[in-house]
Amino acid sequence: MSAAGLEVAMPRKKCQDERCPFHGSLKVRGRLLTGKAVSTAGKTFVVVEMEYLHMVPKYNRGERRRSRVSSHVPPCIEVKDGDTVTLGECRPLSKTISFVVVASRRGT
Repeated sequence: MSAAGLEVAMPRKKCQDERCPFHGSLKVRGRLLTGKAVSTAGKTFVVVEMEYLHMVPKYNRGERRRSRVSSHVPPCIEVKDGDTVTLGECRPLSKTISFVVVASRRGT
């Protein structure tokens, strides 16, 4: 069963968060990203790191690069450091947060 127009399972817990795509009124549109949670020190947000390969044409080699994105975590989804999370793009929620966590999986 999917909700909010996403291809992810609905969380089992309920929440009263207005910024939750499942139980609130936040609309998810645009890109879906997958990465590893590296910092859950914030109360309502998490920092997610994504690795990708970038080609350097001059040397005809690839190099690994990392990108970090801050995203909102609804109370109905539990995220810990090292979890693999799926993010959905939404409207800007703050200066640096334009993504919301829609799914979390334990481990790497």
